[in-house]
Order: sequence, then structure tokens, then C-alpha cells
Amino acid sequence: MQPIRTFNVSPSLPASLEPLRQLAYNLYWDWNTEIKELFRRLDRDLWEATRHNPVALLARVSQSRLQEVAADDGFLAHMERAVGELNTYLHDRSWYKHKRANNVGKECFAYFCAEFGLVDCLPIYSGGLGVLAGDHLKSASDLGLPLVAVGLLYQKGYFAQYLNAEGWQQERYPVNDFHNIPVQLERKPDGSELRIAVEYPGRMVYARVWRVQVGVVPLYLLDTNIEPNSAYDQDITDALYGGDLDTRIHQEIMLGIGGFRALEALGHKPSVYHMNEGHSGFLILEHIRVLMQRDGLSFVEARQVAQSTQIFTTHTPVSAGFDLFPPDKTIYYVGHYAGIYGLSKDDFMGLGRENAADLNSPFSMAALAMKTSSFVNGVAKLHGVVSREMFQNMWKDVPIDEVPITSVTNGVHARSCVAKSVQELYDRYLGPEWSEKSIEDPIWHKMDAIPDEELWRNHEHSRSEMVVYVRDRIVSHLKERGATLAEINHAQEALDPGVLTIGFARRFATYKRATLFLRNLERIKKILVGNKERKVQFVIAGKAHPKDIPGKALIRDIVHFTRSEGMNSVVFVPDYDIYVSRVMVAGCDIWLNTPRRPHEASGTSGMKAAMNGLPNLSILDGWWDEADYVRTGWPIGHGELYSDEDYQDSVEANAFYDLLEQEIVPLFYDRDKEGLPRKWIAKMKDAIRLNCPTFNTARMLRDYATVGYFPASDRNHVVTDNHYQAGKDLAHWKQKMLKHWGDLKVHTVDVSAPEDINVNQSISVKSLIQLGSLEPHDVQVELYKGAVDTNGKIVNADTTVMTYQGRDGNGNSLYTSEIAYAASGLQGLSLRVLPHHPHLSNPYELGSILWA
Repeated sequence: MQPIRTFNVSPSLPASLEPLRQLAYNLYWDWNTEIKELFRRLDRDLWEATRHNPVALLARVSQSRLQEVAADDGFLAHMERAVGELNTYLHDRSWYKHKRANNVGKECFAYFCAEFGLVDCLPIYSGGLGVLAGDHLKSASDLGLPLVAVGLLYQKGYFAQYLNAEGWQQERYPVNDFHNIPVQLERKPDGSELRIAVEYPGRMVYARVWRVQVGVVPLYLLDTNIEPNSAYDQDITDALYGGDLDTRIHQEIMLGIGGFRALEALGHKPSVYHMNEGHSGFLILEHIRVLMQRDGLSFVEARQVAQSTQIFTTHTPVSAGFDLFPPDKTIYYVGHYAGIYGLSKDDFMGLGRENAADLNSPFSMAALAMKTSSFVNGVAKLHGVVSREMFQNMWKDVPIDEVPITSVTNGVHARSCVAKSVQELYDRYLGPEWSEKSIEDPIWHKMDAIPDEELWRNHEHSRSEMVVYVRDRIVSHLKERGATLAEINHAQEALDPGVLTIGFARRFATYKRATLFLRNLERIKKILVGNKERKVQFVIAGKAHPKDIPGKALIRDIVHFTRSEGMNSVVFVPDYDIYVSRVMVAGCDIWLNTPRRPHEASGTSGMKAAMNGLPNLSILDGWWDEADYVRTGWPIGHGELYSDEDYQDSVEANAFYDLLEQEIVPLFYDRDKEGLPRKWIAKMKDAIRLNCPTFNTARMLRDYATVGYFPASDRNHVVTDNHYQAGKDLAHWKQKMLKHWGDLKVHTVDVSAPEDINVNQSISVKSLIQLGSLEPHDVQVELYKGAVDTNGKIVNADTTVMTYQGRDGNGNSLYTSEIAYAASGLQGLSLRVLPHHPHLSNPYELGSILWA
């Protein structure tokens, strides 16, 4: 029976407990142990049953229990402390204010992402990208950055996982009850829902806006499951990464275009737009449209202003991972922007093609974002290298190491992923600010002050808690699918709380090679149970995409291995989520990662493990490639690349077995007379001391702010001032440069030295260059020098800017410079001309370069 009217009924709290509502709707509770303990104290069993959801907890807790705690002075005092900590936090975010004192109130950084992993009771994420985005918001709040975020509120979120009797992954899609999770509707001043409208072919689609408060950062989530949308359009925000290509483009239109409009409707005026992956790239189209129709800019002017203020982060190490839409589908859904811009269909498609002249290539969301952003980055140093190689053709003739894609290495939010008992240990010995301190801070010298015994006993307690939790979770899932009593009894005895435990938890994509440890079954069996005094066990978790059959097969193979051998030393934990991750990175002893290099863009689970004191055992890929992998863990291999994948698997599996047998197991079980593995504990302390300050989002957000947000925001103020005059000038200057760049000619390059010279010998170089219609201030002439490799190419080059000396009698411009070589051997010299303008984000923004 359909209701004739609906009501949103809120919990009836006694007046003295009303502050609980304020605490519940700010996700600061997730990284404040005082607040989290308060909700657990209200009803411990219900806290677990609601997936640690304070809003659902308050809705379901009995009125008698509420009346009981309302008269409990201890609970009220605890609540008062918690409210005090929240209020202090909200008003004491000072890093940004110190760095940008003159800009407070004048700038806003808008962060767009398709998924956000914040807490386990808000399942609108699938994996690492979402958890990274969630941690991004938490640290932005910690630093007080004026950041707002935009995403989609999925009715079903990402799937819940369970395994059938054959060990095959099955998916459930629980429906999110928006009224019982920590989200709140945005409303107009008259109390009605705030809604935005987006044009789709033949109709308008409407979305309402929900807000998740993440400390001081608001996250706005769009929801299309409303009247008057059709049933199909209501399902646009149904599930994350579900459906076909049409569903994907529908979602990305709503995320990018709808998200842009939502911020305008809410009154935000971003000075920077940050696209975290290409899913939100359509915001660029809307940004340009608004600048043209609202502010009267031409297309080239609007595109330049937009480009000056947009930044793009790619998380994908392989070309196939980017969103690509066929030309006909792109034109059908967003081709109306071509008419607004005054562009032909081919010119419009060129905005999203790596090679605009290739009329058959698809529309790439990554190419669109890169072409219209002033700052582009990968998420680890190695990923930056891979990205420059992938996209070097977009910057023709630019040396690969100068392709304008840099890197900001990912991090994790320390207070979210470090176990409560471990945080308390750090608070006692390092001080309460440890989670935001940099690697240079002397606080990290205090790690040795933590007694070995206290660190080790604390970790042993975490391992025991994990074993109990894993057993309970597996048993619960077995009961749900009607497993036999024998299976349930076996699961209740899984794992040993005193045994060396290796953790592996991540998305089950095939390149991550979850079954590499099973490459040699006889050898791994011997490692697991061969020595009763030195056993090893594995705790494994993760999800495969619902359509990834090979990924699901990996899960099945692991489950079959555990069943066929009757082992309780290898377990697969179903339905991996944020909470399971936190239990595992605290309770395991080693964190394993075995991707096929260089396919792991960054990886963050190993960072979380390291912060809890776990050494990593990993292929040198992603973040681990730039960590101190000798002092804080073990590398599998030395970064070799193989063309034969089967051979690679054999080599690296054997290296993994060798490390376990010869180094890791002996080190773990080497105990002194007090029963402490002193050398292992030393490695744990190194893992914390070296990785915690380096691979956390406090450092990451400071990097983004310093090299991304602040420069882009400054450019925004420059190009928009005086009704966009500087932006217009830059746009027209670019047109002039592109029109006349072909007129440039390097006539002569005269070098004063012979072929044989000495180290540090001064060499004079002069060059005559025909500038044609360009002026000397339009270009920068550089000498490009460095060692010559076996392919005859200059590598590891240095550049020297040449000085303009005037024109000769033929109108050619004379440039001169003095150089010297600091190294011996075969060295090379070349000359190049680059565009030069004070408002360019980098000299390659035009994609123009002339070599002698």
C-alpha cells in the first residue's frame, strides 16, 4: 500500500542528550576516539549491529536506555567532554590560516570524486580511490583548508559480498536508508528541498543535494531518486560503477555538470576545481558554458580561464583504465555544448581526444581533463613516471621527463586507520600532535622511548582481537548461507593468535596477483605448517568487481585451497570494508602486496599497516617503491620488468618464499629471554618512524595545497580580475602564438669551443633566431645540455636561459649564453625555443616547442 503522505521522524532525545545529535552528524566522530567511545557506551551491541552508525544508533536505542543515561552523571560528563573536543576542533584549524592569512574568506577549493570512503556505515565507495578521497577530506578539515567536496549519493552504494558454497563471490545490494545515515538534506530558506536540474537528451533530470559534514569540510552528494524523474533517471544514482556505458555517462554528467550547478546553487564560488580521476570531467564543459553565457567571454577566453583554475589527479596506470566514450554517444549526450561554444562536432570531440586530428578515436575523460587543467599529477613518484610515458604524445617533442605531469604521493589519514590502543601509545610517548608532524620533526626521535615490551604486548593484543573478530565474521557468513556444522566448527578454530600473520586485503583485480603466494603449493604448505614452532598464517580479504570473472576466480581458488587442505591457517574474510581493513592493518604482523609492476598506481593499505607498526612485504611498485623498503620491510625483487608474465610470476613467487623462509620467519621467532623479538620490534619502530610522517594525508594535503591549490587559486584571482582582463589577454596571446609559431626559425647556433673540452671549461654560445611576428618577450630560448646515452639522446639534461641581445641587420634576434660541463664523458648540447608568458602554468601549456 502506497502512503498518501510521508514523515521524516527523528529520534526523541531527552533535552540533556540533545548534543548527541550534533555529534552524530559530524563525521569527526570517526577519528576521535572519545566521541566514538561515547556512542559505543550508549549501546555496545547496537553500535556493532548498525555498522558503527551513530544516527541509526540514536534511532534504534530504546527510550528506557536514553532515560537511563540521561540520569547518568558519568555519561553526561563523557558527552560534555566529547562536545568540547568537537567544538575545539571546529574552531582551531590553523595551518591554512597561517599559510594564507591574506586569502582567508577569498578562496574555495572544490574537490570532485565519484566515490568517497569515509566510514563503513556510508557504503558509497568501492576501494582505494574512494578511501583516499575520504581521507583527503579528513585531512583538509584537519588543516582548515576551505575545501568543499562533490559526489553522488548511491541508493545501493557498492555491493555487499558473500560467498556461495563453491567459494564463488555473490553480490547483494542493500538499500541505503538516507534518513538513518549521517547525511542531511540541503534546503532552501523556505524549508523546501534544494534541487538542481541537468539537461539530458530530450528531458531534464533533477537531483536533490545531501550534505555529509566531515569536520569543517562539507561533502555534497547528489541524488536523482526523486519525482518527477522517470524510473530510469531515478536509477542514475542507484549503484556505484553499476550498469552499462550509458549508465556510466549518465552518472558522470550528473557528477560533473550537476555537481558544478549544485555548488552554484549553494552559493559556493570555487577558485579551484580539483577533479580526482576523470569521472567528473564534464564539469569542464559546464564551467566554460557559464563563463561564456553568464560573463560574456568567448570560447577561447572561457576555456583559458577554466584551465587556469582546474587541476586533475589521475590514479590509473594503464590506458584501458580511463573512461572512453564512443564519438556518437558523446555527441548524443553532451554534443549540445558544441553549439553553445560555436564549435564543429569534430572540434568539440577534439577537446577529449589525445590526438584531436584522429577523428575515429573515442572521447577520453582523462584527455579532456589534462588538456584543460593547469596542474596534473599522478599519485606516486613511479606513477608520475608511468603517466608521463602514457601521455607523452599529447606534448609532442617535449622530453619525457618534462611532460607536465608531476606526482603527489598518496597518504592515509592517521587518526582513522591507527588502532585506538596504538594511538594511545603514541599519544603517551610522542605527544598528541604526532598524526600531523612531518618527517623532519624531532618528535620521531622519541620512538625509541616506547618500551619494546609495551609496543609488542599491545600488538599481540591487536592480533588476538583480530583473530576473534575474523572467526566471528566468518562464522556469521557461514550461518547466513546455511553451512554445515562441521564448516562452522572449523571456522571457530581458524587462525592462531600467537602465530606470524600475513595480511593481504585489496581489490581482486588480476594484476594484483592475490594467488601469487599459491604459485608453488608444496612450498607454501611447508612454510605454513612445516615447522610447528614457527608457523605462518594468512588473513585475506577483498572484492572483485561484479563483472570481473577472472577476479572472482582468484577468490574461489583461495577458498578452495583452504578447504582442500583442511587448513585453518589461511582464511578469506568476506565482505571487506573500512572496518575490516582497520582490524587487519592493526592485527596482522606483515602486510603483503604483489602487484605486477608498474600497475599499482599507489596503494594505501600498506601505509595504514606501517602506521600500526607492520613491516611491508611487497613488489617495488606504487608508494612502496619510494619508501625505505629495507629498514621498514622487505622488497620482493628489485623493480625488474618482465615481458613473460608466467616467468615473472615464478621468479617473484620464489623470491617471496625465500624471504619468508630465510629472513622473515627466523626474525619473527627470534626471542630473547623475556620472550621479545627485539630485532622485529626495531623494524616495527622504523616502519612507524619513517612511514607514518611521510605517507599520511597531512603531508599529502600540504603538498596539494602548496603545489596545486594555492598556485591555481592565485591564477584564478589574476585571470578573473578586472572582468577577466588577464585571462582574455592570455587567451588571445595563445591564439597569436599558435598562429605564428610556424614562422620561428633557428638560423645559426655558434659554439666557441672545439669538440674536446675540459670539465668546467667556459663555453660561449650565441644564436640567431627569426621570430617573425613574435616579440622577444613571447619566447624563452634555452640551451639544453646533458650526457648522451647509447641511443644518442641527451639525458638528465640541465637548461640555461639565453639572454636576448637585440636584432641584427637582417631582423634576426641574437641570443647569447655561457655554459660549462660539470661531468666528463660524452656530453650533448641543443637549443630550444618555448612560449613564454607570466600567466602560463607551465611552458608546455600550448604544446609548442621548437628545437634547433
